[in-house]
Amino acid sequence: MSYAFIGLGANLTPAGYRNPRDGCEAALVALQEEGVFLEHISNWYETAPVPISDQPWYLNAVALATTSGNAAMTLAALHRIESRFGRVREVRNEARVLDLDLLDFDGQCNQNPSLMLPHPRMHQRAFVLLPLRELCPKWCHPISGISIDDLIAQLPSCQKIRLAV
Repeated sequence: MSYAFIGLGANLTPAGYRNPRDGCEAALVALQEEGVFLEHISNWYETAPVPISDQPWYLNAVALATTSGNAAMTLAALHRIESRFGRVREVRNEARVLDLDLLDFDGQCNQNPSLMLPHPRMHQRAFVLLPLRELCPKWCHPISGISIDDLIAQLPSCQKIRLAV
């Protein structure tokens, strides 16, 4: 079994759900159906869009999961789930009903454009690093070797994040 850290987020409500959180929680169930088994999930956070825009704030969390599949299979499963929930990829950083990111897969490093590991921007995002630290406070970036605490200390102060109620 391999471990995967998966970023979850949404700032729009998927069809058939009451709010973005309900959609994200249903996506966690859908992961299990795809052979990606939830071990732990961080607290939920409300975060301002990055880059700053007039979009609604996002709901974000990070999940620790295990799978017998490889990284490419896991990423494909995440994309299938996003599609099931109505995610259409048209414009980068657009508002979305569901965003599932493969952040780290067994500490692998891969620079293939179709499967970049670790996620290429995770070290720049408070909405990834703060929930990830809850799950794995000793985590270090697989490429740079920088600790999660040091990565968080380097974040720009303009990224607004708060625990969701």
